[in-house]
Amino acid sequence: MTALDLPANDETPAESATVATTPSSPAAPAAAPGHEQALIVRRLGRAEYIATWRAMQRFTAGRAAHTPDELWVVEHPPVFTLGQAGRSEHLLDTQDTPVVHSDRGGQVTYHGPGQVLVYMLLDLRRLGIYVKEMVYRIETAVMQTLASYDVDGRRIRGAPGIYVPYDGARSHGEFGGCAKIAALGIKISHGCSTHGVALNVAMDLRPFQRINPCGYASLTTIDLATLGVPAHWDDVADRLVERLAAHFSTSVPAPGSALASTAVSNEPAAARAI
Repeated sequence: MTALDLPANDETPAESATVATTPSSPAAPAAAPGHEQALIVRRLGRAEYIATWRAMQRFTAGRAAHTPDELWVVEHPPVFTLGQAGRSEHLLDTQDTPVVHSDRGGQVTYHGPGQVLVYMLLDLRRLGIYVKEMVYRIETAVMQTLASYDVDGRRIRGAPGIYVPYDGARSHGEFGGCAKIAALGIKISHGCSTHGVALNVAMDLRPFQRINPCGYASLTTIDLATLGVPAHWDDVADRLVERLAAHFSTSVPAPGSALASTAVSNEPAAARAI
């Protein structure tokens, strides 16, 4: 297997600086012009946030016009992240959890074990879409993933992400009766995206109580386990990647096989599925 170089830094122990991946590298030769682009999927395991972020930046900076798009599937150790618009007053009690000021969009969120993150390294110009359409497709993929577990995922106008009805959620305000189960944070640079989507599977949700999630004091955060869905991290990751690939690649992976293959290359995605 090859290795994706995730550099050590002050917040990344040297032993976790290199993460094993599928046999391909961000520097792999670009696809020839006029050929179908495959969507490459990488499973990074558990990796530090800063190391993964820097690797995304290097990948994007080194892209060529025909570099295949990639999805990176990862789980992070505990970390709070502030987006470009993030305000420190939304960090209520960080205790000993690291805080990273990131270049993604949005306010403050928490990443930790039991959460599936999919980072989306896409050339939006080649896909012919803008960021609003990208967000819509990601949200659709999350809702389809949740539906496969009989969970009712919903959008809330003006608040990107996916929400679910939950009796324990605050009943007042813009989220009345709903809790957030998936968060989005995107950065677009020269028409290419970094960062992506986080879906809560089976987490320690207490750190979310030490922030105003996404900048909202009234927002309750939830995961599949709290909803009574005994899903495994790997299974949720497989289902989410399969749905994302259906919406963002020129081809659709066979069900359950998205993470088993380096390149997804089956039947073209139908426009009506978007």
